[in-house]
Amino acid sequence: MNCRLFSFHFVVAFLFAAQMPAQAPAAVPVQKAAADAHPSLVVATVKPHDPNSQHQGINARGDRFTVLNQSVASMMLFAYAIHPKQIIDAPDWMLHDRWDIEAKIDTPAEPSLRQMQEMMQRLLADRFQLHFTREKRELPVYAIRVAKGGPKLTPAAHPDHEADQTANGHGTDLTQIYTSATIADFILGMQFFVPDRPMVDQTGLTGRYDIRLRYTPDESRTTDPNAPPGLFTAIQQQLGLKLEPVKVPIDVFKIDHVERPGEN
Repeated sequence: MNCRLFSFHFVVAFLFAAQMPAQAPAAVPVQKAAADAHPSLVVATVKPHDPNSQHQGINARGDRFTVLNQSVASMMLFAYAIHPKQIIDAPDWMLHDRWDIEAKIDTPAEPSLRQMQEMMQRLLADRFQLHFTREKRELPVYAIRVAKGGPKLTPAAHPDHEADQTANGHGTDLTQIYTSATIADFILGMQFFVPDRPMVDQTGLTGRYDIRLRYTPDESRTTDPNAPPGLFTAIQQQLGLKLEPVKVPIDVFKIDHVERPGEN
């Protein structure tokens, strides 16, 4: 398997990219949206996902914004860069019902991650009537900290570039490559590979880095003595960081109201 996990700028696509549908290239090249722009979705068609389709993903290309086979909860994970454990009091359908969305962006310029998140936040509020209360609760998390001996991180070759990530899977091991990534970007990419609890940054590191991490996601599935280590060991050996289980106050999103959208 060779997949681009974040189609650009850390789209939280590790949930999605393995089955992203092929898309034709834009007829004309598009420029990146201005950093201070706030593009909007002017047309949005929301339908229940076709169970016969295996396509899934979140993607923006040209003036098109596409969501395939996503629950309201997974759209929230993308929109707010949160872990599933941070969503509370959600009705069951919000977690399990799947939706397809086809929308038009009011500008053909390629949006950044932050702009895509803004558009998704507004779409959830407008079409799903999503309202929540954000509050602090003490939850079990993994604190990412500098390990003994110090970090083993390579300064980014192009620190002025947007953060990006690709991944290559071979057999039972996975290699993730981050470029121009902050620790926050690294956490955004990694925390969903650790499903039991969110990750928080306690490294104190403020730079941008080029990161290569090779590990075995499920050590029980391999008998290869030369296989790379599991995730926790790989992070410590290869990056000079460590994940430690702790309990700290963290933002949670308490669902106050959400509705299924009407038929389009």
